[in-house]
Amino acid sequence: MPQDGGTIDPHLAGVPIYPGAELLSSFDGGRGQWVFTFGTDMPFSDITAYYKTQLRSSGTEVFRVPLMQQFDLGQFKAETMTYRPGVVVKDYSSPDSQGYLHVAGTTEKRFRTVIQIVPATK
Repeated sequence: MPQDGGTIDPHLAGVPIYPGAELLSSFDGGRGQWVFTFGTDMPFSDITAYYKTQLRSSGTEVFRVPLMQQFDLGQFKAETMTYRPGVVVKDYSSPDSQGYLHVAGTTEKRFRTVIQIVPATK
């Protein structure tokens, strides 16, 4: 069952969060926009398939190496926004990478795939 981001933070209300993804960080991006970063050990292909289904969009391939896919959540308005509203999925599972390293205090954890979400502003 999809997780509604509003259960994590009200800024994410209505944004689907990949089930089991861990919230790694969030920050105020300015102009009323928030940026959220999630990590998961699921393969990039599973995460992009999930967002293709949930957002009913094929998204845009940003890079092939490393794999990165972007799904728009609304139009970018330069006069009122700092970041384009969307979901960006990045693969950290290449042979040259041990995964995305997230450090919280003295705890280190690596993630195969990272999801960045910038919700559309109200």
